[in-house]
Amino acid sequence: MDSVLAFVIGVAIIVVGLAVSIGLHEIGHLVPAKLFGVKVTQYMIGFGPTIWSKRKGETEYGVKAIPLGGYIAMIGMFPPAKGEAATAGSTSFFRGLVQDARDSSAESITPGDEDRAFYRLPVWKRIVVMFGGPFMNLVLAIVLLGVLLIGFGISQASTTIGSVSECALPATSERQACESGDPAAPGAEAGLQPGDTILVVAGEPIDSWNESTAIIRDHPGEAIDMVVLRDGEEVALEVTPLLSERYVIDEQGQVVTDASGDPVTVQAGFVGIGPATETVRQPVTAVLPMVGENVQAVAGIILNLPQRIIDVAEAAFGPEERDPNGPISVVGVGRVAGEIASLDEVPLASKAAGLVGILASLNIALFVFNLIPLLPLDGGHIAGALWEAIRRGWAKLRRRPDPGPVDLAKLMPLTFAVVVVLGGMSALLIYADIVKPVSLL
Repeated sequence: MDSVLAFVIGVAIIVVGLAVSIGLHEIGHLVPAKLFGVKVTQYMIGFGPTIWSKRKGETEYGVKAIPLGGYIAMIGMFPPAKGEAATAGSTSFFRGLVQDARDSSAESITPGDEDRAFYRLPVWKRIVVMFGGPFMNLVLAIVLLGVLLIGFGISQASTTIGSVSECALPATSERQACESGDPAAPGAEAGLQPGDTILVVAGEPIDSWNESTAIIRDHPGEAIDMVVLRDGEEVALEVTPLLSERYVIDEQGQVVTDASGDPVTVQAGFVGIGPATETVRQPVTAVLPMVGENVQAVAGIILNLPQRIIDVAEAAFGPEERDPNGPISVVGVGRVAGEIASLDEVPLASKAAGLVGILASLNIALFVFNLIPLLPLDGGHIAGALWEAIRRGWAKLRRRPDPGPVDLAKLMPLTFAVVVVLGGMSALLIYADIVKPVSLL
């Protein structure tokens, strides 16, 4: 297949997959809202001008021009203001935002539908409605990761040596290519070769690459015996690991990072061999732990988002390279998908697995990001409902009058600021993904 056509197909698959993910997210809001009797006037995928729409009952279903999100329009999102606040003039921009939100909410309630306003729902029902969207993304991520792990399998390090370094360089060295004068790597000196399968290290039978690595790292400067399988015969070798700066590796074989996302290093034994990979199908019990790891990874990126965005800006407007594990925009995601689809040397099954993995990661990101407790995100409405429950519970405990619903319209100035910040970050990420993209090649 022509590489350009393959690239376009890869991008198209991600665009359609993202649209489906957004659509199902909004269905996660729509279904419980209608079950609880809330009047929903619109269900839209995208923003901006409407491309297509059709009214069914009291709800207009449609697609808009900018496929960067979606929404459902429920009547009565905000309660009416109390006392003087209800008649206060909009003497400033921010007061105008609050009043406009209240007016829009009030105008959405048609005569006879007063009891179908969203704000009138009990707290638990409002939480169900707002959590329904992210929950759909979580379900999609579980299904997609299940397909990836159980159906395709994932690449894992085998006990077979895939590469043997000629020299020994620290893990953090800016130069990874060997030059004259560099110390020789112990593995090459000992006679290890690509294709050797490690059987025994220091007298310990080896079942996984991590087992061999752990033994090697713990024996710097000590001569250890190794037995490898080469061309069907067992070959005994002796290798002396060199003390070198190496990355800290966790139980899953992943590089450990600190709070700022930088890799952690330690002085450890080094031989200079790398594993060959093999695709292994995983049991169903591996799916949920993988989901948890992905959720944790996305949450870590979000918690360090200010620094990550600064790093992206420095890379976009300076000589620094992009962090491949940093945030990217939908443009960057599409580009990565296109690159995967256009790799001629990669089997079709591996390309499909890569695209499924991207869609799973997108849904994990949508799940975590939408739970941030800030309006206009779903997490902001959930946080407001929880605060209302706490406030009402406290009033009841103290035998005081019910304080009524929380007036989230007062948070419109903060919501405006969040929208501006999110818009700015999106613009920066899109620009960076155009001028200095994260590339797999």
